[in-house]
Amino acid sequence: MGAIGGIWRWRHNPLRRGTDLAEAWVALSALLLICLVAPVVGSLVGGAAQGVLQRSVREQHAARHEVTATVMRKAGAASLEADPETATGREARTRVVAGWTAPDGTARRGTVLSGLESPHRGDRFGIWTDAHGRLVARPLDSATATTHAVLAGLGAALLTAGAVESGRRVIMWRMVRRRYAGWDRAWERAGPDWGRTGAGS
Repeated sequence: MGAIGGIWRWRHNPLRRGTDLAEAWVALSALLLICLVAPVVGSLVGGAAQGVLQRSVREQHAARHEVTATVMRKAGAASLEADPETATGREARTRVVAGWTAPDGTARRGTVLSGLESPHRGDRFGIWTDAHGRLVARPLDSATATTHAVLAGLGAALLTAGAVESGRRVIMWRMVRRRYAGWDRAWERAGPDWGRTGAGS
């Protein structure tokens, strides 16, 4: 709003310099770009990210299957890597040797991380596998994908606004430098007579 007020104030002011009006127009243009362009960019980026992520969700849910594994025995003390997509650091994860039936009907067995606090032989828990029964990470869910898309759109809008503001600052800096250079030239022209009695009269 200050930019609009600045343009109106300098419109018919006899003290107005060309640079004053130019600075006000630059500020108003930057404000309009931030208010109009940044949201559009954020919406476009968020929409594109949403499309890509939701397609990934569908592909992962089509290719990954949740099956029930049965505990055969506890595994050794060596640790397994936690699933980076689902582990929160607070989940109790116990390493066990388990058996499961793959979606293609083959019997599988291996060492996996279970969410059971104190697993016993015969306990059941869910794991994710591909069509051949190989362990895979849990598929991305739709809500998480939407959250990532919203964050991508918000980040794009903020980056656009920051780029516009940076451009405005650079333009203003160059205009101020040009104004100071003009003042320096004017002082140099007035300098030889400055302070002399009767100078310029």
